[in-house]
Amino acid sequence: MNTAITIPLDADTARLYNQTSADLQRKLQLLLSLWLRDFILSPRPLQVVMDEISQKAQERGLTSETLESLLNGE
Repeated sequence: MNTAITIPLDADTARLYNQTSADLQRKLQLLLSLWLRDFILSPRPLQVVMDEISQKAQERGLTSETLESLLNGE
């Protein structure tokens, strides 16, 4: 079962998220859930966790251009 939480975002990010498909929103929610869990349970500094996530995403072919395209629903 999922529990909803509220996370403040800048207006542009919120708008982009709300404009994406339900399928993409579910994927983003899963990604955020995994990232939050990893960060909270890890004794590592935030920057180290973020660098690792970025590295893993790049290894899997997710570039900043690809991410922007996904967020724009393209």
